[in-house]
Amino acid sequence: MDFWQRYRAIDARDTRFDGQFFTAVRTTGIYCRPSCPARTPKAENVTFYETSAAAHEAGYRACKRCLPEAVPGTPAWNLRSDIAGRAMRLINDGVINRDGVEGLAARLGYSSRQLNRILSHELGAGPLSLARASRAQTARTLLVSTGMKLADVAFAAGFSSVRQFNETVAEVFDMTPTALRSTARHHPSAPASTSLTLALPYREPFDPGVFSFLAVRAIPGIEAGAATSYARTLRLPHGDARFSVEYTGAGNGSAGGSLEGGTLEYDGGPHRRPLVLTIGAVDLRDLPALLSRVRRLFDLDADPVAIDGALGADPRLAASVAAAPGIRLPGALDPQELLIRAMVGQQITVAAARTALTQLAAAGSPSTAAGDGLSRLFPSPAQIAEAGSELLRGPRRRIESLLAVATALADNTLDLGYGDDLPGLSAKLLPQPGIGPWTVGYVAMRVIGAPDIFLANDAAVRNGIRALPGGAGPITGSSGRGTAPSPDVLSSGILSPDFREVSPWRSYATMHLWRAAAAAPKQPPRGALTNESDSPMKVTVQ
Repeated sequence: MDFWQRYRAIDARDTRFDGQFFTAVRTTGIYCRPSCPARTPKAENVTFYETSAAAHEAGYRACKRCLPEAVPGTPAWNLRSDIAGRAMRLINDGVINRDGVEGLAARLGYSSRQLNRILSHELGAGPLSLARASRAQTARTLLVSTGMKLADVAFAAGFSSVRQFNETVAEVFDMTPTALRSTARHHPSAPASTSLTLALPYREPFDPGVFSFLAVRAIPGIEAGAATSYARTLRLPHGDARFSVEYTGAGNGSAGGSLEGGTLEYDGGPHRRPLVLTIGAVDLRDLPALLSRVRRLFDLDADPVAIDGALGADPRLAASVAAAPGIRLPGALDPQELLIRAMVGQQITVAAARTALTQLAAAGSPSTAAGDGLSRLFPSPAQIAEAGSELLRGPRRRIESLLAVATALADNTLDLGYGDDLPGLSAKLLPQPGIGPWTVGYVAMRVIGAPDIFLANDAAVRNGIRALPGGAGPITGSSGRGTAPSPDVLSSGILSPDFREVSPWRSYATMHLWRAAAAAPKQPPRGALTNESDSPMKVTVQ
């Protein structure tokens, strides 16, 4: 977006852009979210920043009226495959808190000096400032949403000392932590249990179909899912964790809040039926990473209005988008686990894959965060490499391939994570036995949130295309049973079979096609699969 496009957005107070950029006003010395209700400043007094950290570096403080930190994150970090986007995904996952700037730079293949120069140029702030802004946002969320002690908030947010926490909060928000906590509409008391309950901000609309996607793949004892809820155990860098997320209906998801007595108080006002995260157990040092991964799992930083606008302009997808606005792209809580589940799920049904993974789960350890019927952890690559041959069933070649990949993950000869890009994933995964382009594309969708993946050889994608209005194959003219193609979409008169018209959102088109295939009447199989793995809807990829 250029300056005037952003200025029009703040003049319209468009909530869609909250978190995607920040508006700094020279005459007041503050920065705001685009939808700030204050009077629109004069254009000559405005500077726009990609990140709140850049505004901090320029000497601005957060607006006390619109609370610019209390918004969903930007989808830009998934759209961008450059160093800045990859670095932000890792910073949000807490890499700097755990490994420092040197560790972040090493993961990206740069020196710390080079990385600082790149991020300062691209985002207006270096890695330490970006991590500091992330800590400040986590601290604000915990202060207004929980009754945690201030010292616990400090360390949970990633600060190395209470003094550093106090100084950062005062500098960013121009308030002490106690004063910032008092701005909450609801003042939570200290919790009687160790659990934390937070509201997850998101942009509307939100399609809860992501819960069903996860529920049908849930492994008993590790995960539990339903149409509007999901819970699981998880291994994090400093220990085991357990959480649940529940969605009880439509509501304004533009800001975070706290919950007590069944009523949520958002920063923007009281609303019912939020998207609520309950953390049953976690090492406080892992809390930022857990929050980031849960947001990635449910794709909460997406801009659904922009995505639906592009998808809905394609006549093949218009009806599906209208029926399920705000569809989300499920992420991954653990990149290594996702790859293993993808390989186990090749060429078998969802139910069969779930059975196989339940058997494989016996190799995992009991969770130290057990509760609510969840008692085990998904096995680590080392545990799979050691015990997988006794627990896995199927063709010997497939089992050997999976064990080889598990061994490579265990000894770090194969490393994948949120900081990868698509070319990097391809270079890492394609040489591995049992992995082809389809699996690489699917892992890219789930792990790094790549938004423009189209799995052309996927069986359920083809079935989904046939199930859409207009039937199989590209639609020409207005011959389909659905909406007639627009001249803007079809300048040549023919829709492309790879859905390039909806780029860069083809991963979301894939989700619609999988859903269409799952809802279509079952047809007898017409032949063998042509890709190395069937799709996650008809056959599974976990």
